[in-house]
Amino acid sequence: MEVSKSGKTLTILIFILIVFGLAMLSSAGVVEGQKRFGSASYFFVHQLLYGVLPGLAIFFLFSRINYKFWKKIALPLLIVAVGLMVLVFMPGIGYGLRGANRWLDLRLFTFQPSELLKLTLIIYLAAWFSRRDRQIDGGPQSLVPFLLVLGFIGLLLISQPDMGTLILVTMIAISMYFFAGAKFTHFLALFLIIGVLLGALSVIEPYRFKRLKAFINPSSDQRDTSYHINQALLGIGSGGIFGLGFGQSRQKINFLPEPVGDSIFAIVVEELGLVGGVFLSAVFLILSLAMINIAKAAASQFGKILVLGVTVWICGQALINIFAISGLIPLTGLPLPFISFGSSSLVSILAGLGIVVSVSRHSY
Repeated sequence: MEVSKSGKTLTILIFILIVFGLAMLSSAGVVEGQKRFGSASYFFVHQLLYGVLPGLAIFFLFSRINYKFWKKIALPLLIVAVGLMVLVFMPGIGYGLRGANRWLDLRLFTFQPSELLKLTLIIYLAAWFSRRDRQIDGGPQSLVPFLLVLGFIGLLLISQPDMGTLILVTMIAISMYFFAGAKFTHFLALFLIIGVLLGALSVIEPYRFKRLKAFINPSSDQRDTSYHINQALLGIGSGGIFGLGFGQSRQKINFLPEPVGDSIFAIVVEELGLVGGVFLSAVFLILSLAMINIAKAAASQFGKILVLGVTVWICGQALINIFAISGLIPLTGLPLPFISFGSSSLVSILAGLGIVVSVSRHSY
């Protein structure tokens, strides 16, 4: 079967984001790569070899597999992903960085299981919500299995700790529950309960509370608590309309923390200006519209909910990252899809989009 028009648009946008991401990574990672690895092109080469190439191979493979296949193995996939999440706490296999245990050392390469978890959870929830015997609006009892799964995953993410991913996973799960036909009152109650829990988790942990204080008052403690957001805003502000020019960022020279990670949007705007920032945001917007069109044309409830889940995942994460680094919400530590350094993230995203293209291929 041929890919639909929306599917073709989606594929073109994916390639635009990949090229744009590699270009920005080659610029943002020059100083950091030279300092940490002795190579100015380290982040570009690593992302290309371990993220883009395997990710594209998986993207094209998954786009050819009938998406309904994933419904049959949704539970085993989630169990594997959760098992890998548990392994990050095992000495010799899992390892930490800056106080967070989020990676597996597989000798040949490192891997972040939480990226795979996002995709497998979307597949599982789409399969679970699309079952004919499932009564989404049947009352509070219909929420129990959903909350148990989400609660266990939440405990694993809190233990790492990874508050940003926890917020994103929760947002994905609640959105899919709503897309599946939940009553608005049930959806609102669930949203408020989880919102209070996440708010409490943000306040009781000192470093998260500091981020909240930095968001409320960026001018306070500029050498510590507010340093990150102030350097990001300085970079964005200095970019002006058209930017300082590609490769001309000053903030990446040992000023802005995580220039190849969650802060890379500040480098984009500093070098390419407001024009570059609007362009990137517009691409993500068009990407979300293309996926919504694919969801509307999906031949099954499973396909529809799955595509909407992937849409919330990728575009929601992009929105959170852009808002956070622009000072509109507290910093979360979530990377910018396609643009930030991270092969696990890129491969998982391309795998999910490959399934979305398969949905568009089997829409009729």
